[in-house]
Amino acid sequence: MSHDKLHNRRLDDIDELGITMASVIDAAPNAMLIVDDQGRIVLANTQAERLFGYAESELLGHGVEMLLPGHLRNAHARYRQDYLSLPDTRAMGAGRDLFGKRRDGTLVPVEIGLNPLKTSKGQLVLASIIDITERKQLEKLSRTLHTDALRQSMIDSMPFSIIALDAKGTILAVNPATEHMLGYNRAQMVEQNIVELIHQPDEIAEYARRLSKELGATIAADHSVITAKAERGLADEYEWNYRRCDGDVLPVHVSVVQLKDDSGEVAGFLSVAYDITERKQSQEYILQMAQHDALTGLPNRTLLLERLDQAIGEAQRREKHVGVLMMDLDYFKRVNDTLGHHIGDLLLQRLGKRIQNSLRDSDTLARLGGDEFVIVVPDLSTREQLDQVAEHLIREVSRPVEVQGHELFITPSLGGSMYPEGGQDANELLKNADTAMYAAKNAGRSTHRWFNHQMMEQNREKLVLTSALATALDNEQFSIAYQPEIDTGSGQIIGVEALLRWNHPSQGAISPSRFISLAEEAGMILPIGDWVLRTACRELQQLNAGLVKPLKLAVNVSPRQLQDDHWLERIASALEESGLPPQLLEMEITEGMLVTRPDESSRKLQALQRMGARVVVDDFGTGYSSLSYLTRFPIDKLKIDRSFVRDLLVDAKDAAVIDAIIAMAHSLGIRVIAEGVETQQQWDYLRERGCEELQGFFFSRGVPLDQLPALIDKFASERALN
Repeated sequence: MSHDKLHNRRLDDIDELGITMASVIDAAPNAMLIVDDQGRIVLANTQAERLFGYAESELLGHGVEMLLPGHLRNAHARYRQDYLSLPDTRAMGAGRDLFGKRRDGTLVPVEIGLNPLKTSKGQLVLASIIDITERKQLEKLSRTLHTDALRQSMIDSMPFSIIALDAKGTILAVNPATEHMLGYNRAQMVEQNIVELIHQPDEIAEYARRLSKELGATIAADHSVITAKAERGLADEYEWNYRRCDGDVLPVHVSVVQLKDDSGEVAGFLSVAYDITERKQSQEYILQMAQHDALTGLPNRTLLLERLDQAIGEAQRREKHVGVLMMDLDYFKRVNDTLGHHIGDLLLQRLGKRIQNSLRDSDTLARLGGDEFVIVVPDLSTREQLDQVAEHLIREVSRPVEVQGHELFITPSLGGSMYPEGGQDANELLKNADTAMYAAKNAGRSTHRWFNHQMMEQNREKLVLTSALATALDNEQFSIAYQPEIDTGSGQIIGVEALLRWNHPSQGAISPSRFISLAEEAGMILPIGDWVLRTACRELQQLNAGLVKPLKLAVNVSPRQLQDDHWLERIASALEESGLPPQLLEMEITEGMLVTRPDESSRKLQALQRMGARVVVDDFGTGYSSLSYLTRFPIDKLKIDRSFVRDLLVDAKDAAVIDAIIAMAHSLGIRVIAEGVETQQQWDYLRERGCEELQGFFFSRGVPLDQLPALIDKFASERALN
């Protein structure tokens, strides 16, 4: 039967019943379906849509057995036919207990009441459906708790805390896990009020206020806080801090359900809790990482900007100055190149502690990455005070540092700017301090310079490189290398990341780290980024034409591209010109890009997903944005930053962060790829943790397009990673 005919039949039937009856059915508090004599659904109310997860349009015209698990469908079809041969009214209490099947495949216990409806179109049946999940659970608990042997066996065997309460919150029974968790013995707990014994008054008072607002009724700051929602038959799960016998606080996750007597009255409650200390610690650690540098523990850019904004606001009110010092370690790269990155990391950690100890409590020391540090010095009256700080820092940093038997001598170059003359906001102050820092390097290093506006005309290397960059695109000096992305399960290449390469006619290969930021600053990133997108889409589509299974393409997005009003149009145009299916395109953004213009960014990324492309957060874990943004933005995949992968086998914190990122991403339905994989051990660890995709030198560096087919064949034939 067509949808239109079915809709007309539904309207005719409803007209025959009367509009009042149809309205009542749709407004009913429980799920209701009307089924015709062929078992087809002709009406479903709003509650039915909610219970089974289907829209009404997905139900109409389909057999009612679609809402049952497979093993019940044949029997139900026979039962339905028998019922229609001699229909009668079967009230809810006399109805049938079944399991319904939701759209997502999960099963839900239901009770069904049936009412025959005769119409001129034939026999119809009105089915009233109630979700009896909670009732089933409570019935099971009640039977168990009213049978002494089963009750005690259950309570004693559970690995988490179970506390039985009467209606006034008095503890009736506890299991051994509760004693172990809280440090009390059973005798010390039974007949005590749960709130007075293990809860903190201020927490109870705060929850009472929130609960009163939520329920629209005054909830007293006593046992009612624990039982109010369960008493009303509502699901009640929350986090508390239990107070142990020794006074320590224990974070727990608590669920409270009713206990009913034989007459069906609420006789008490069951409180089930488990220790979430480790989960809390993991959450706190991840939140710490969101605002702090993973290597040194110092504030990162996010927290630095917050504190700098606060210092500027305070300076405005008090007519003071704020100093900003940008510090870069001279020739730090030589330490990494000669002694290794692990020595360089230890050096950064020790210098960070030394600098921190030499500052005031009101000052802020932050690490921006690499060997760059920023010091914010608030509450200044003159620049001479900042001069003294800079000179003191140079002396402190220049003292030798002992690192694993190596006596290292390092010097800093510092650039300074001061609010308000050196910048009106945080970003301007940092930029100008950075300019002054490069001036200090050009002046011979191991010194400091203050920002002045003449410095904007300096930095010859930037000017020369920027000039060359302006003609590089027209002179066809750019090319694209493709680095494979590996599926963890199959060990095969499933995608590639497009990497921009610049081969200058006189300077040779120029590192992207040197020219990408210049292109961004000079406003050339838009045409360059557009060229990369169009070229990569075209080349990969040509390659995919000869492959059995097409590869995905990951393309990096710069902040200016994301902010460009025509960015989405450029993507659509590149896809249309190349013929690359949108679902094969992944656009990689960084965490920091989520912070700038979050509403606009969210809108664009949602539009990108509607187009069919995917959104990937690159360099995840470096802490430039709040983790709360993960739930605000449409994100398909996270790319774990290589800095965590590098030391995951030797640094428990890096491993913990990786584990937490993977678990968090999976809980949000987000895939995970790790970059920077360089060893079999790293690959094994990430595979065991459920990381879906991998990328790194262990598999391949970026290669020209014409080398990809041989690389794909190599992985396909050897299956070396399985």
